[in-house]
Amino acid sequence: MTISKENPWRGLYTATALPFNDDLSVDYDGYARHVSWLAANGTDGVCPSGSLGEYQTLTPEERARVVEVAVQASPEGFGVMPGVAAYGSRETIRWIEQAAEVGAQSVLLLPPNIYRADRQSVLNHYREAAKVGLPIVAYNNPYDTKVDLTPDLLAELHSEGLIKAVKEFSGDVRRVYEIQELAPDLDILIGSDDVVVEFGLAGAVGWIAGYPNAIPEATAELYRLATSGNVEDLKAAMPLYRDLHSLLRWDSKTEFVQAIKLSMDIAGRKGGQCRPPRSPLTAEQAETIRRDTEAALAKGYR
Repeated sequence: MTISKENPWRGLYTATALPFNDDLSVDYDGYARHVSWLAANGTDGVCPSGSLGEYQTLTPEERARVVEVAVQASPEGFGVMPGVAAYGSRETIRWIEQAAEVGAQSVLLLPPNIYRADRQSVLNHYREAAKVGLPIVAYNNPYDTKVDLTPDLLAELHSEGLIKAVKEFSGDVRRVYEIQELAPDLDILIGSDDVVVEFGLAGAVGWIAGYPNAIPEATAELYRLATSGNVEDLKAAMPLYRDLHSLLRWDSKTEFVQAIKLSMDIAGRKGGQCRPPRSPLTAEQAETIRRDTEAALAKGYR
């Protein structure tokens, strides 16, 4: 579908993996082709410069160019929602400004995570970020950031007009209902691949996903079935969900970047190596991912 101008963060967004050349320089041409391919295969937008895109290992120049390439490679109506996380609020503001300058429609923002930020620090961080004027999707990832955007805190951020949506990565579907009670107009986006049906049933209106990098058509169909609100669609989603779940759950594991890139390689896309300090998968991990990816491809999932 074409993203809504009013709510451009809705739909299936791919948290894009970033290809590197043999010398670990960024393969910008390969990345542009990947964004175009995702647009042509059923997804609604991309999130460049996220964790899956290894933004922490990029220089400022590389990070800026990745966002520019994503926008340039996107056809009309295809969304770009860059990750704008940074240790300092001033740095975050600069990344939001850069996203706006090149034409992104919204941004994805973690809370401050250089330390375990208190509530007031989180509020101040989003207040500063919102001054730029580009719509902000908050990203709740309490495992990696050690900062939990609880339902009541999200409600406060939304009541001030600081955020439009939240990528909810806690995995706790019970939170969806509490968020809806406290902030009924706050859009909830599925943040982890292995809870898409549960969150879709609860009323999520978007999915920022990792596995479309390898199998975009299958994940797009899964998203459509899980979020339509139609009971028959939910029934149809379950065989697909069960077939893919052994892969989807890698999105919640420490090795998610390596796992998704390996699945991409197996599916005929360029996943390739990661920049240090991410280390190669163990032989056992790689064999499990290879087996499950090949099984999904053998069933016709693309």
